[in-house]
Amino acid sequence: MVQVRGGVEAFYAHPSVADEEFPVGTIVVVVEYFPPRTVYVARALV
Repeated sequence: MVQVRGGVEAFYAHPSVADEEFPVGTIVVVVEYFPPRTVYVARALV
């Protein structure tokens, strides 16, 4: 779920690095967006 325009929307998220996996609840950052609902993500440095 991604916070967008004051709401929350669902996207199909894929890792930006092949074969990388993220456990549920991992905070990520969107690296690329492909309309209508696909994003590539990387682990956020928190």
